[in-house]
Amino acid sequence: MSSKLLKLRGFFSLIFGEMDEEKVAILEEKLIQMYEKKGITFDDETLYQKPQDGKITIIPQFKTTDEMPILEDLYNILEDEKDKFFKLKLYPFIKGSLKFFNHHTNVVLDNKLIIGDIYDLGEENLKYGMYMFTDIFWDKIKKNRSENKAIYLDEIWRLIGVTSSGFVASFIYKIFKTIRKFGGSAVAITQDVSDLFSLENGTYGKAILNNCSIKSFFSLEEENILVLEKYANVSEKERIEIKSLKRGESLMFIGEDHILAKIESSEYEKNLII
Repeated sequence: MSSKLLKLRGFFSLIFGEMDEEKVAILEEKLIQMYEKKGITFDDETLYQKPQDGKITIIPQFKTTDEMPILEDLYNILEDEKDKFFKLKLYPFIKGSLKFFNHHTNVVLDNKLIIGDIYDLGEENLKYGMYMFTDIFWDKIKKNRSENKAIYLDEIWRLIGVTSSGFVASFIYKIFKTIRKFGGSAVAITQDVSDLFSLENGTYGKAILNNCSIKSFFSLEEENILVLEKYANVSEKERIEIKSLKRGESLMFIGEDHILAKIESSEYEKNLII
């Protein structure tokens, strides 16, 4: 329960924005009440199905997805709250344009390649879908340390940039900091370097950049090059090279080595694209 409450705080920080201690406490209280109504408490045993008709279950089974709460359960608990801040912010997710979030998950993680396609959520709502999928994938990654895996976060600025929150950005940084311990690797992708450093003076963008063993920079505009110079060791010669790179060419930082590289698709990859 404690772990779940922390994850939910990240999701709700995207909806409610930065919250003071009072609002955080109120939200946590309501979330605990929401789970209690579903028979789930801080006792881990409440997450398992109860034996029916006196039957003894040798291997305990987790409760099904349908037995878990959804956003509307929280919305209903907020009914009697005098401060309507939470309820008003949640309304679009319950009865408005974002009500597709108000359902039990149908995500299946059995395939070797899993893609979280959130394009249809709309520009302003992509961060909610990105955070949810990242949270789900992170749980999957941690299950088996001996299994090799990788997570690719495209447009990562949505989770560590100015439109996100410090709580969410800290969660993303934790992934890049610890994923190697779980036999995994993480790849951050963005088209605009400056967006990576737009939250809290670039604290999280810089931390993630420093934790990446390989950095690939493709052609950048002058504005982005100036930003990059603040957070990476770029020489004057490399500054010129980055600006003049052609399609498929990149400047790669591998440890202390800086290498100009040209990336070409193999025939196998071309056939996959076609």
